[in-house]
Amino acid sequence: MSEKADSGAVMHDFPLGIGWHRRAVLAAMAALGAQAFPRFDAFAATADPFALGVASGDPAQDGFVLWTRLVGPAATPLPSRAVPVRFEIAEDEAFRRIVRAGVEVAHPAAAHSVHVELGGLRPGRTYWYRFHALGATSPVGRTKTVPLNADRLRLALTSCQHWELGWFHAYRDMIAAAPDLIVQVGDYIYEQAYPDQPKVRSFGSPDPVDLEGYRARYALYRSDKDLREAHRLFPWLVTWDDHEVLNDYAALANREGLPPELFAPRRAAAYQAYFEHMPIRPSLWRSKPTPRLFRGVDWGELASLSMLDTRQYRSDPACAAPQVARNVKLDHCRERHGADRSMLGAMQEAWLVQRLERERRPWTLLAQGVFFAPLALDGTGEKVWSDQWDGYPAARDRLTEKLGLPSVNNAVVLSGDIHSFWVNDLKHGPVSGPTVGTEIVTSALAAQLPPPGRFGDVLANNPHIRFSDVHHTGYVLMEVDKHRMSAQLRQIDARQRDAQPRVLAIVEQEAGARREPAAVTSVSSPADMSALQLKANRTAITPCFGKSSRSCPDLGTTCAGRFIPG
Repeated sequence: MSEKADSGAVMHDFPLGIGWHRRAVLAAMAALGAQAFPRFDAFAATADPFALGVASGDPAQDGFVLWTRLVGPAATPLPSRAVPVRFEIAEDEAFRRIVRAGVEVAHPAAAHSVHVELGGLRPGRTYWYRFHALGATSPVGRTKTVPLNADRLRLALTSCQHWELGWFHAYRDMIAAAPDLIVQVGDYIYEQAYPDQPKVRSFGSPDPVDLEGYRARYALYRSDKDLREAHRLFPWLVTWDDHEVLNDYAALANREGLPPELFAPRRAAAYQAYFEHMPIRPSLWRSKPTPRLFRGVDWGELASLSMLDTRQYRSDPACAAPQVARNVKLDHCRERHGADRSMLGAMQEAWLVQRLERERRPWTLLAQGVFFAPLALDGTGEKVWSDQWDGYPAARDRLTEKLGLPSVNNAVVLSGDIHSFWVNDLKHGPVSGPTVGTEIVTSALAAQLPPPGRFGDVLANNPHIRFSDVHHTGYVLMEVDKHRMSAQLRQIDARQRDAQPRVLAIVEQEAGARREPAAVTSVSSPADMSALQLKANRTAITPCFGKSSRSCPDLGTTCAGRFIPG
């Protein structure tokens, strides 16, 4: 059941088929005015039900998704009662011009999470939102709709944030950069601790294996103020990788070799907790036999952005025992070359092919979880890591063929997972073949770095790899306009609480340079950065990001509202 409320929001069924009826919604709305939950009111006086914050995501030209989750003291679950939650959307931060308001029901079977899927709003607008429940009001969130005609898209690309192994202060740098979107390509949580790694803080609980455990892990993550603030201020686009469930899993194969009847319930619990805590459109996953995470978010006529799921539909790992999935080195494994092997599954692959065949925008962005380009570990090209697209080369070939279509002008694949920064030329066929796009891989936001020698002699064995840095954590800040793409690989030491950002490299691509490799410039010193600024005849650094045509007092310069190395 799904029905349109007067507010313009869509009220949906629940993820596992546990629904509510229209009369329950109406009763909850009445209860909001009647104060029907006295023991909850007593709770509200001593705790903040909005302690996990607010978030928005999946923007469109006419709307977006709003999220919150109600919790008890110390972020514990609320009692098993439905709670009405009122939401308000305004065109100003003071809420003088409220354009939408309504009530959703926070149900215990969904951990009292709320997803409001909105439509009918104006394109290219900033909106503010808030929730009211249990006598409390949430922090005010800020989000935006997609413009009809976009001059630019600025996004922050991030992945891999291990609670115990680093601080999340890179989000402060993202906030200062004022992106239009934050794109998170997996490992939002980590399910496992690493006893041999030095820790900056503790999970304080065992590895999650059931719904209660995964919910608690997400609640812990949302207690981080930097992560919570980034969710409050900007819309997010998210996809998962493996650690949201279990390291290295592939469909129902898993590192513990559990049979499907044992692993499937754990995966379902992890998936449910993920959707309960992410600002993803409920129409994609509620009342579905299997949740769907792949989707498109197109930024006006400037860029298409396809969010992919590279975990749920994979073929079984090659050259592995039945039901076992671990990231191992494959050496001359013939099975991995099977023509029928898939990374995306038939339905998702067909959906993506259709989007590429119908592409009309100058920039084609694909965001997904794992390293896409070939990464040979020796001179033969046959020693590779199994968990990456190298474990599924036929599937990669099918996709690079489509990236070479005349409809696709400038393709950029955005990846994560590997805890290091990379820039790769994408080829169809052999690495000496034609360039069909560029891959930009972000390092971990906060996680352990790869051990020495993990990838062999990278440049000698992989001439298509343009840049590699395995020594720093951080994220990627990227902007496209009608003429060019520019991306900064920004390093921030996750283990140092007050670490300052530094640009490791800048990637640039002209929109008219079809099939030409992107230009990559390493930045090894402040002098290098100054030279780049003078060459580009541009000034200003990070404090000026997002400040159009205003002075930047810290630097005594003027921002021109452009994406500038900093």
